[in-house]
Amino acid sequence: MFRTALRNVLAHKARLLMTVLAVMLGVAFVSGTLVFTNTISDALQNSSAKGFDHVDVAVTPEFQKAEGDKVGEEPELTQALVDDSARVPGAASAIGVVSGFTAVADKDGDLIGDGWSTKGGNYWGEKDPRYPLTDGRAPKGEGEILIDSKTAERTGYGVGDTVRMSVDGPVISPKVVGVFTTDDGGVAAGGSLTLFDTATAQKVFGKAGTYDEIDVEAKAGVTQAALKAELDKALPKGLVETTTGEKLADDQAEAIAASMSGMKQGLLVFAGIALFVGTFIIANTFTMLVAQRTKELALMRAVGASRRQVTRSVLIEAFVVGVVAAVTGLLAGIGIGAGMRALMSSMGEVVPDGPLVVSTGTIVAALAVGVLVTMLAAWLPGRRAAKIPPVAAMSSVHAKATAKSLVLRNTLGALVSAAGIAVVLAATTMGGTDGQAPMGLGAVLLIIGVFILTPLLSRPLIAAAAPVLRVFGVSGKLARQNSVRNPRRTAATASALMIGLTLITGMTVMAGSLQKSIDKMASAAIEADYVVSMANGNYLSPDVGEKLGGTDGVTAISPLRNSAARIDGDTEYLTGVNGSTIAGLTDLKVEQGAFEVGGAKVVVDGDTAKENGWKAGSDFTVAYEDGEKQRLTVAGVYEGNDMLSGIMLDNSVLTPHMTDPVDMQVMVKMSDGASSAAKDSLQQALDTNPAIKIQDKKDISNEVAKMFTMMLNMLYGLLAMAVIVAVLGVINTLAMSVFERSQEIGMLRAIGLDRKGIKRMVRLESLVISLFGGVLGIGLGVFFGWAAGELMGSTIATYELVLPWGRMGVFLLLAAAVGVLAALWPARRAARLNMLQAIKAE
Repeated sequence: MFRTALRNVLAHKARLLMTVLAVMLGVAFVSGTLVFTNTISDALQNSSAKGFDHVDVAVTPEFQKAEGDKVGEEPELTQALVDDSARVPGAASAIGVVSGFTAVADKDGDLIGDGWSTKGGNYWGEKDPRYPLTDGRAPKGEGEILIDSKTAERTGYGVGDTVRMSVDGPVISPKVVGVFTTDDGGVAAGGSLTLFDTATAQKVFGKAGTYDEIDVEAKAGVTQAALKAELDKALPKGLVETTTGEKLADDQAEAIAASMSGMKQGLLVFAGIALFVGTFIIANTFTMLVAQRTKELALMRAVGASRRQVTRSVLIEAFVVGVVAAVTGLLAGIGIGAGMRALMSSMGEVVPDGPLVVSTGTIVAALAVGVLVTMLAAWLPGRRAAKIPPVAAMSSVHAKATAKSLVLRNTLGALVSAAGIAVVLAATTMGGTDGQAPMGLGAVLLIIGVFILTPLLSRPLIAAAAPVLRVFGVSGKLARQNSVRNPRRTAATASALMIGLTLITGMTVMAGSLQKSIDKMASAAIEADYVVSMANGNYLSPDVGEKLGGTDGVTAISPLRNSAARIDGDTEYLTGVNGSTIAGLTDLKVEQGAFEVGGAKVVVDGDTAKENGWKAGSDFTVAYEDGEKQRLTVAGVYEGNDMLSGIMLDNSVLTPHMTDPVDMQVMVKMSDGASSAAKDSLQQALDTNPAIKIQDKKDISNEVAKMFTMMLNMLYGLLAMAVIVAVLGVINTLAMSVFERSQEIGMLRAIGLDRKGIKRMVRLESLVISLFGGVLGIGLGVFFGWAAGELMGSTIATYELVLPWGRMGVFLLLAAAVGVLAALWPARRAARLNMLQAIKAE
């Protein structure tokens, strides 16, 4: 039986090629994802581990929890604590660390690192062991800085150059006096690190005389654990905590692994989709191969082969195919992993240096996935073949499914589909995250149910195309009959395309609807012409608001400040605004009272009011972050949203109680409205600062849309893998179908149907099957998009369903293109059959 199985594999090389390709693509995606993420993760971990070479123990402030009217806060690390740490037994030195956001512009005026990892810090003394200098000297005073060597390489800056930069808003132009090397993971991944002398760093980051961390290095022969124990004895308990460098490195490695896991899981989901779609092709292929060898298998049964041996022979074939596909897929995946890293570099994304990581786990996963998926998909056809009685197989009585099996299949499909719809509809009534798991379960059930029902659905849906097919005469009629001749095969072929288009359509509906809701939210909440904020979401210096307020053309302005406070024993965040202008800068719906902010009068969003049992006219006591208390009155309750919510009070009341007054953003109203000239005047007032965003309502909406568009484009690219596999499935099915119908095609040629007619018949059959899968996929995608929107609508008040008719039309055309392209080779093969040899074929 083993030799027979191997001979069958070698005898059907061409037929099994599509199956090998389908499995290979899925395996390549899995192994490529693992190679890419492991390579990046390993490089980042190695880089970050080096960053802790000079840290044996780190001393950090221990956050003091909020109690009673006292707001939670962090104790300050003073110079005295640095000196105490340096004096403990076993300590060789102690360095006070100061850090914060520092936006540096390149020579074109653009922000380096896009704001996410543009950090600043302090250079300790004349020779900081953390940052070896490759050029220049240590910085002295506010006008001097050091830059890292990678930033110097990327931007062309060197010693003696003047750099435009910002810490919290205003532009400063210090001079580069040195270049240093660092193993900082953020720098390795495309960010920048700028160093000031310690006093300047403390001043610009708003930490005068204090530090964020104290790094202590041990003397030779002293372990990190021993040094930690000595520091715990010497430093004040309850105010600081100590962590060894090894623990910091381990925590950093875990954080990097966690950050990469999201990307890895996302990519593996799409690899799974490609494999799931490929499963249909494998099952289809082996079903047809087994059907073609029915008499052969029957003879084997007749001469003594058992059912198990017949099933085993099919599984051996699947094992050989799976191994070949898995090995080639693994090799292709290694190439994909290397290619993805190169692609990121070519797109301007800087990835850390390091070797390509092909772990044992990646190899095992690739081989296991390829072999198991292939064998599982082939098991059912093999089992079905083994159950056919030898005499029935010889007479081909088994060819058609019995009425009983079809009734059972349709009943099961209807029940599973109904259960899926019921669960999805139930999930839409749940709130937010509570409905996500049930909706996912319902979606899976519905897709499985529709797949089971696809043979039943194929007849009426394909029959609907009959009027169009009649235009093509005999070829069209034959194409319609051929496409419903074997409903199960048609269903399996169409289902592969259906799954890909379901996901694409669903995501497109959700993205379009979310974009519409964000547009409505921005226009409904904001009346200001511009919103000014930092590029990375950090706080703005109050100087920014003052500069904007004095700009020509500005008629109203309101900085928005944020401060923690205690109300009735709970922590609440207060938003400071300009009470005299905020009403004209926003367009928030007032549910109760009046939108009036000033003195002791505040406005509160509906959710906060409901949680605290407040209404217009209610009074409450607030304890500010400095411990002072005040009685406030709710003048009005407004309908909040994701852009504006919370307790708003006048900045003149809030600011005196803030330790470090900074702004989240600044709203600006112009005399002539939003225009390019107005925006230019604001930019000039802020010295064309690359770290500051000046956005109108459309810009805010587009920024969010950009995230959705990027996500959608990634999804389209990833799901293209599933569509490619679906194309292979259609080609495979048509090729098998042409082979099975060789005698029939020969007869058609003999009675007068020319080669063009044969080609047209096969192409139309492929087109009908692909459009059938496309219609099902788009229909399911719209349903899932609507359901997901209903779930999101519970948290986004402005949510509105938007059906992208244009894109859905493109998706349907895509399905048609799949059908046309997939039929090229099978149609050509059918037309070139020798009619006499085909008629004699069995």
